[in-house]
Amino acid sequence: MEPSKQFNASIGARLRALRLERRLLQADVAKRLGVSPAYLNLIEKGHRAAQLPLLWKALALFAVEVEPFMASLGEAHVDEGLAKLLEEPLLRTLDLDERDLLAMSAEPKTATTIAALFNLYKNTRSQLDQLIVATRRDGEARQEKRAFASQAASAGGEPPAAEAPRFEHSPFDEVIDFLERRGNWFPELEEEAERLRRDAGLVSRRTVSDELVRVLERNLSLRVSLEPAKARSSVVRHYDPAAGTLSLSSGLLEQRLKFQLAHAAGLRLLDERHADAAITRGYSPRHAETPMLLKIHLANYFAGALLLPYGDFLREAQRTRYDTELLADVFEQSYETIAHRLCNLADPQRRGVPMHFQRVDVAGNVSKRYSATGLKIPHGSGGCPKWAVHVAFLNPSVLTKQYSAMTDGATYFCFAKITPAPVQGSLVRGTVYSIGLGTHAEDAKHLAYADDVPFASAEDLRKVAVPVGVTCRFCERTDCNQRAAPSYKFRFAVDEHTKKDNFFSPLTGAAKSEG
Repeated sequence: MEPSKQFNASIGARLRALRLERRLLQADVAKRLGVSPAYLNLIEKGHRAAQLPLLWKALALFAVEVEPFMASLGEAHVDEGLAKLLEEPLLRTLDLDERDLLAMSAEPKTATTIAALFNLYKNTRSQLDQLIVATRRDGEARQEKRAFASQAASAGGEPPAAEAPRFEHSPFDEVIDFLERRGNWFPELEEEAERLRRDAGLVSRRTVSDELVRVLERNLSLRVSLEPAKARSSVVRHYDPAAGTLSLSSGLLEQRLKFQLAHAAGLRLLDERHADAAITRGYSPRHAETPMLLKIHLANYFAGALLLPYGDFLREAQRTRYDTELLADVFEQSYETIAHRLCNLADPQRRGVPMHFQRVDVAGNVSKRYSATGLKIPHGSGGCPKWAVHVAFLNPSVLTKQYSAMTDGATYFCFAKITPAPVQGSLVRGTVYSIGLGTHAEDAKHLAYADDVPFASAEDLRKVAVPVGVTCRFCERTDCNQRAAPSYKFRFAVDEHTKKDNFFSPLTGAAKSEG
């Protein structure tokens, strides 16, 4: 492409991006600029040059300074959905170059459609592959069953059944989307928990497991038994709704035992009153596993509401200024349970500070996440190593806290605590998680943990905040010293004459000239 045409295309694409960011219609912008929608469309597509008077008028309309605008022209961004597909073998065979991807990124509907169709193809292909494997295994299992029927009968057991197909898609994202649309607030479950506490006479905030066992047996007609853990088995709870029995591992410590008992109470009530169906009425998930995962979450939500009554818990949270460690002592619950409950304080009449939550292991895998603050939390692995939730592993004996400045300009106050659970004195045999919580920087004044890192102005906040991203692959920072991979947001350029302090930091035009 000729330099002049490439420059026009860059200006047009950037103007289009600014318009879409502000959710303005092309016709409305054209009218305010004094041109026809057709002419503006040609400019945005790079087929016409934007004359300087028109360009200055457009920048004034979008409230963008000239210098940042011109600087941004060299930083072409690939659509995030398309960028995720760059490493796919099938996409490589199409021999798409950067210009092709940028052209598709300039059309949001096209980019979204391509990404959706490709993911649909992957899911369908994966399901087909798994179905073929499962069918083959099922045939082999039937042959083995016929061949060894007599041996299985004499041993008093059956040969193992064929493994059910596991499809490569994530219904967990659907659950998170549903929770965030509802604000993680379910008044139906809060009312059920209050009713059960009232009917069972639970008045103490420090409920013990023996009380919960009596509630399950007297109020919910469940027979509860504690049984020794089976060798090499990690099962800690089994609930049989048809038989009305609940068995739990006798090896559970008090805090986990209380939560599992309360969770079983939630399952029992959801089964009896079909509350989960009522809550999700009108919701149509794409994946078959999603309703079951939602039911598990709703039972967990109920457990938190039963053990930590909304009104009492909100008052204590406000009194202690969200001191999560102190709240765990006050209510004799685990730190993680308290952290979960802090994310449920969304009653429109009695709202708590909006929080985001994530649970991360030593390898950086995110096994639980929820955001009421708008913070984007990566699923799976690969989060920003500068986040408090990851840094906490460096100081496991203390609570880690920081202001985190995101690339979109949003700033959060985040804090994290390591929660180890050793087995036989070994953390390798047990579990180690970092539980991270956070809220908007302007709400940090409500938290006791922020008292020793205050800020008086936006300038102060910029000084104390740690520049972070969501994940390296989609981070827009050009000078991070701890990048683990190149960003899909920039073309990966290598220059033997220029070296940054991190090999994967993108070399932009400014960086090259400085070198």
